[in-house]
Amino acid sequence: MKPLLILALFASLLGAPATPEYSIQAIRYASSPGVQVSELVVGGPKDEKVEIAMVVWLIRGAGHTILFDSGFHRDTFVKDYPMKDYLRPDKAVETAGVKPEDVTDIVISHAHWDHMGGMDLFPKANVWIQKQEYRYYTMDAWQPGGDHGGIDPEDAQELVRLNTEGHVHLVDGDNVEIFPGIRAYTGARHTYASQYLRVEGNPTFVLASDNCYFYLNLSSHLASATFSDADHAANIAAQSRMIELAGSADRVVPGHDALQFQKFPTVGRVAKIK
Repeated sequence: MKPLLILALFASLLGAPATPEYSIQAIRYASSPGVQVSELVVGGPKDEKVEIAMVVWLIRGAGHTILFDSGFHRDTFVKDYPMKDYLRPDKAVETAGVKPEDVTDIVISHAHWDHMGGMDLFPKANVWIQKQEYRYYTMDAWQPGGDHGGIDPEDAQELVRLNTEGHVHLVDGDNVEIFPGIRAYTGARHTYASQYLRVEGNPTFVLASDNCYFYLNLSSHLASATFSDADHAANIAAQSRMIELAGSADRVVPGHDALQFQKFPTVGRVAKIK
């Protein structure tokens, strides 16, 4: 008998619920061509440009339809980051067979415009964000000495509105189970208090979002862009932890690497991670 089956049997006999088996899909809602690798990867090649994928991840199981990140739909920053093949995130999610109103939850990895800007496209979703990320980007970031680079003021206002309506859940710190078998981790410091997800199962995956931009970060032990220069070491340490949590570097999914749509079976905009 396989070990996982034995564990499930013991859990059943003891009355403990078995970990749900989730499906995971990466959905590309746009691409951004000609991005300098060294602008995203600390110590990356200065003469190399790549086309990055703009992605949300769809996780389904245990009665939940979860988006990890929500993309964007306002014109903010488009002049600085030209897109091609853009499809509004709610429409992109529909290509995976999910209606916007059927999304139950959105987990926000961090508050940057291309990850938090689509929250209002999914009208029935509850939003999960790190407590300190919420606090900083709705308060201190806009005070003298604060850092709100990459944050859309309209997104911050939308986050506050959702909170006043009871739709925001604040994740308080590291290694927190937010759904059965799905845990949030911090420490990568891409933003003030960014988070990434471990989705347990057979096999287990880590969804890194921008805490790890590319597979290059993992193979070369290079930091992604971070909140400050002092956070580079924390980001590298977090990436090593991601590999440990996933059980293999092959099961860490970077945030903007278009290779995920080659590595995993892909139809149209949707890659089946598991």
